[in-house]
Amino acid sequence: MIDRDFESAIGNRKSTIKVGLFVTCLVDQMWSSIGTSTIEVLQRAGCAVEFDERQTCCGQPAFNTGYRYEARRVAQRFIELCEESQADAIVSPSGSCTAMVHHYEALFADDESWSRRARALAARTFELSSFLVRVLKIEDLGARFAGRVTWHDACHGLRDLNVHDEPRQLIKYVREAEFVELDNADACCGFGGTFSVKYPEISTAILEQKIEAIERAHIDAVVSGDASCLMQIGGRLSRVGSKVRVMHLAELLAGQ
Repeated sequence: MIDRDFESAIGNRKSTIKVGLFVTCLVDQMWSSIGTSTIEVLQRAGCAVEFDERQTCCGQPAFNTGYRYEARRVAQRFIELCEESQADAIVSPSGSCTAMVHHYEALFADDESWSRRARALAARTFELSSFLVRVLKIEDLGARFAGRVTWHDACHGLRDLNVHDEPRQLIKYVREAEFVELDNADACCGFGGTFSVKYPEISTAILEQKIEAIERAHIDAVVSGDASCLMQIGGRLSRVGSKVRVMHLAELLAGQ
């Protein structure tokens, strides 16, 4: 759960807010421009950004696949590293990884000490768009993109973190961009982490519905808040020869 008192305390700070970037595995290994764009956006919003190179996976793949013991060990290391940080908030360009941090407490139901530490970390961990809009109260980042864009609601960001209006508000302040609401924008893209590997036929069938909606929208770019969804959607768009781009919100907001 989001700690509203913590949100208000950060938002009312008069001094520069220090942010620890939780870059995520996919961004680090597969899509580094999302990480650099996130830093650009946060700095443009007036934040001082730090990045701990010792950062590891949040443990979500193990957690979702049922390996709770292994996920717990990874979570403990992640918590320890974040506790060493002097940042006011931990911010990530991923709804799914942020949601995982908010699920940490469930891993330590039998250990009050670790449970308390998990709650404390969750209270200061935010997905990028919610941090900008809810905490910093910023919607206009001075971004520019000439074209029609739509938004795909990634499942974890929408259903676990209640991120819905925030990215849309940010997109509507992007100069020259025309926002188009996607049919069934909140429908899953079919990725689901290891789900797409275990059940590729079902994953592809779900994805096809998303691709059909994108084609009907006549847009230039699909924007989302999770690299995993964008890789899933972008891969299929490429295979069918579509000219529609996939962009992370951070990349869109960093454009000028």
